[in-house]
This record gives sequence, structure tokens and C-alpha cells, in this order.
Amino acid sequence: MVSHVSRDDIGCVGAKLLYGNGHIQHAGTVLGYGGGAGHAYKYFPRYHPGYIKRLLATHNYSAVTAACLLVKKADYEAVNGLNEHDLAVAFNDVDFCLKVKELGKRNLYCAETELYHYESVSRGLDIEPEKHQRFQKELRYLKKKWSKVIAHDPAYSPNLTLKRENFSPKLKEEFLNSKPFN
Repeated sequence: MVSHVSRDDIGCVGAKLLYGNGHIQHAGTVLGYGGGAGHAYKYFPRYHPGYIKRLLATHNYSAVTAACLLVKKADYEAVNGLNEHDLAVAFNDVDFCLKVKELGKRNLYCAETELYHYESVSRGLDIEPEKHQRFQKELRYLKKKWSKVIAHDPAYSPNLTLKRENFSPKLKEEFLNSKPFN
């Protein structure tokens, strides 16, 4: 990860993160899942090659998770860091990566780095009324600020579904209900 982040054209670099059972929790972030953003390959087996073997190769994503992220201090400061005011818990990493991308940098998923990540298990889901309300507020903020990028993630094929985090092809109904490119 350090060798990648030290390159001038690279902004954020994220790792493959695993649940305690060895299944994938994060392997890049896809914009548009759930109307906001979600984890690529969530729940896939650790050694699955992924869609066109992308889990095995370091490659670009619009965003990666901040649970394990490297970025140059200069880039962090250039975008004023993470937005803790509007995005206290959810999507602050997505917002951050997109701001860094606006600097003309590329964000990378680093396939060679694997770590176990327990935070989301210990934190729980955002289903309690107060947590759910905060999550919805943060999702609205993300969608308002980054709607054009979320609608057409340049690192994700428009032929793949946003209904499931598994890189499967869109169904006919999804094409019929999708908005055309602007």
C-alpha cells in the first residue's frame, strides 16, 4: 500500500478487509449501491477471484474504505480531511475519496493487502431509530453532493447491477428503470 500511495498520481489506497469468518467485508467501494455506496464483493469467500478476477488485482475504484486507508498528508490537507460534521459515521470515507479524486488522483484497491476488520460487527447495524435517522441524513447528504458520480460510477460498468453487491449483470427490468446517461 505504501508503494502505491507514494506515487504522484495516486490518492487513497485501501485494503481487502475480511470478517472474522474469512469472508470479504470490503474490497473497494461501488457508488450507487443502495442509492449511495456499498462494499464490493461483500460476503464473498476470501479466495474468490471476483468478477473478471478483479479481487486478485490492484485496480482503480472511485472510493475505498477508510477502515484501512493510506493517503498522503498533503492530499488529506488539500481536501480538509474527513467531513465529520455532515458525515459523522457513514460515507465520510466515500466523500473523502471523491474529494481526493477531484485533485486529479486515482484511488486504488490494493489486492495484496488483507486484514481482518471487526468494527462493523462490534458497532452493529443502523436499525435503531436514532441510528437509522442519522444514517438516512448522511445518505441524503452524500446523494445531494455527489449525485452525478453516484449515478454513473466511472469505476463500475453500467451493465452490472446496483441491486446486489456481487457484480452480476443487470436484469432487463433494471435497464428499463434506469436513467439514460447525461
